Amino acid sequence: MRDDFVAWAEVDLDAIAHNVAAIKRHVGDKVTVIAVVKANGYGHGMEAVARTALKNGASWLALNHVHPAIALRHKGIQVPILLLGYLPPAVASSVVEYDLRPALTTWELAQALSAAAQAAGREVPYHVKVDTGMGRFGLMPGEVVDFVRALSNLPGLRLEGVFTHFACADWADGCWVDRQLALYLDVLQELQSAGITVPMRHVANSAAALARPDTHLDAVRVGIAIYGLRPSTQVPPCISLRPALTLKSRVAQVRTLPPGSGISYGRSYVTTETTRVALVPCGYGDGLMRLISNRGAVLIRGRRAPIRGRVTMDTLVAEVTHIPEACAGDEVVIIGRQGDETISAEEVASWAETINYEVVTHLLPRLPRVYWQDGRMTAISEELYP
Repeated sequence: MRDDFVAWAEVDLDAIAHNVAAIKRHVGDKVTVIAVVKANGYGHGMEAVARTALKNGASWLALNHVHPAIALRHKGIQVPILLLGYLPPAVASSVVEYDLRPALTTWELAQALSAAAQAAGREVPYHVKVDTGMGRFGLMPGEVVDFVRALSNLPGLRLEGVFTHFACADWADGCWVDRQLALYLDVLQELQSAGITVPMRHVANSAAALARPDTHLDAVRVGIAIYGLRPSTQVPPCISLRPALTLKSRVAQVRTLPPGSGISYGRSYVTTETTRVALVPCGYGDGLMRLISNRGAVLIRGRRAPIRGRVTMDTLVAEVTHIPEACAGDEVVIIGRQGDETISAEEVASWAETINYEVVTHLLPRLPRVYWQDGRMTAISEELYP
């Protein structure tokens, strides 16, 4: 490890490989695994995760926007990439040029794609998103047949898939999954009755892929699970998942504060006795959430050191009175395992009153990502480091 890093994220690519391979075994050979690598691979690093997933059972990738997909193309990744989110018509030429699969829900984008496809002499495979209960982007079920019929009159477009997204697949009660799945299957039946073939049917996110085999259909879109994180506490994973990310820093300095000392902005914590504290150079400028102030802990020398005072942009303060051997230079684990202790992304999420998704996707570009495979460091991805 470079000694000039003060905070960094370590990503275990063997864990990513394990998770994707386990998911592939779970869904079976006939089901396509689409690895969702949006939001910079859920904070883990898009390219490294994509390459690892594709080597271990995934055959498609999914993102939300055009520009990250273009970046993967420039890195030589040529597998199908599904774009799940909103696309303005202005990106149509890029979608065609880089052979991307758009989710179509508007006539304006469809017309722009058709024009770009004709100009390039190419064909665009597209997917139609159906809103069966999420209340975001998507066509209402009763709009799908007419929309697809209209698209069939636009040259350069080819229907490849129809999908929906579950709103409550992370609930123990599967009633909303049942409802959404039934609406989606009704749409497929209507399309079939209209003589329209749907080559690729996909509805399952990570939670459904793990808990509802009836939703696997032709493909599953797995995001949070490939990173070894649980979709929710209500859906226990039916396969072994290994968390891939560890967030680390170092003790910059150990100080002894007298009774009555305020720690950090606002004096939200005031010592009542002589207190030893470790200054840790990691804060909300790295993506930590300020809500963990005075709630959370970090690991130092294999023991929990409670966070005292407010987390600031570049620093947190942890009490080490009970860890007398703590000293400058000690490794600090903010998320992950040290010795026999573990602080999970889920636990950090509970302190911050959020979900594990937000904890990992909050990690900002100034944190170098250090990749490990087969027990050795293989690469360092640095946005703002030389």
